[in-house]
Amino acid sequence: MDRFSWCDGSLYPDESLVEQRGGVAVYDGQDKTAFTNGLLKLTTHRLLWQDQKNRNCVISLPLANISSLDEQPGGLTKSAKIVVHLVKPFPGQPPGPVSHSSHSYIRLSFREYGQQEFMQRLKEEVKKKKWESQSAPQTSNASSNPGLLPRQRPGIVGIERSIQQKNKETNKNISQAFQDLRNLMEKAREMVSLSKSIAAKIKDVQGEITEDETVKFKSYLLSMGIPNPVTKETHGTGDKYYTELARQLSSLLTKPIMESGGMMTLTDVYCRVNRARGMELLSPEDLLHACQLMELLRLPIRLRTFDSGVSVLQAENQNEEEIVSKTSQMVEEQGSLTAEQLAQLLEVAVTLARERLFLTEKMGGVCRDETIEGLRFFPNLFLTKT
Repeated sequence: MDRFSWCDGSLYPDESLVEQRGGVAVYDGQDKTAFTNGLLKLTTHRLLWQDQKNRNCVISLPLANISSLDEQPGGLTKSAKIVVHLVKPFPGQPPGPVSHSSHSYIRLSFREYGQQEFMQRLKEEVKKKKWESQSAPQTSNASSNPGLLPRQRPGIVGIERSIQQKNKETNKNISQAFQDLRNLMEKAREMVSLSKSIAAKIKDVQGEITEDETVKFKSYLLSMGIPNPVTKETHGTGDKYYTELARQLSSLLTKPIMESGGMMTLTDVYCRVNRARGMELLSPEDLLHACQLMELLRLPIRLRTFDSGVSVLQAENQNEEEIVSKTSQMVEEQGSLTAEQLAQLLEVAVTLARERLFLTEKMGGVCRDETIEGLRFFPNLFLTKT
């Protein structure tokens, strides 16, 4: 942290904004700091961190002070981080939040994701070294300290260039906002058209709506997706978000899982959930974290990982003994079965059928015969016949 210096947050005449992310905390090595929730900006010359509550609190780190970069993946309760290794501090550095630090690196913690994209852009800017082509005259301190870019007082040309750059960014943001608005209007037209179609169908009935028609009408509404999906904007980014997400996933998936034999692969779960959420897509990491909490929350479905590494969501009342008994019975009735044949009989995915056969084999219910024609399972006559 002793490489950071205070600044006003404005850009140099030859400096431009590259990327920015909110909800970023700065660690001094492994130690926490007071800079816990801010807007991190990447420019062609520096890293700028601005407190999201106190906008006057801004610190900057020249990109020339960065020696290398590493990544730390996130976990269930930990956010993803970028590890920034720094060169030795230069003498005569402008004052900053810390005068001396025992660490030669900092960590940038991304509580609202976007770490990978920011990391890629940061690597690109460090490699380009645009600060070395700074056209503004350097002071004597800068000549003895190449890692620092002292704040210059821009002239008329610099002020005009800065105004043009800000206008360009403003126009870009406005254009993007109007594009989003046009997309929203298109979606709104589709929703209005759908509501008119449903209203027309109800009107054509000319009288009381029967129970079958009510069920059909509800199916129209359900096909439109989850009405209020759990998002980080509404529930934050901590344990509360994953807890509420796990409960919503349970209410959405319990019935389909029971209808598909009490088990569903995590891949099918991911596709089904994102289709129901519409535009509020869910990341694979968030889905996995929420599924891992289901058993702790005592929900009717649980996450299970087989010995082969296949992960599924399984109904709580799913009994392994019943699975083994039913699978053994089906193999005995058919004489022998492959995973594909069992999947057709049970109307489940081939992956799940294969895991059922492997589990039954592990419990001694069937025996395998592996040939050039593939893997086939037979009744275990060693236990049933003497």
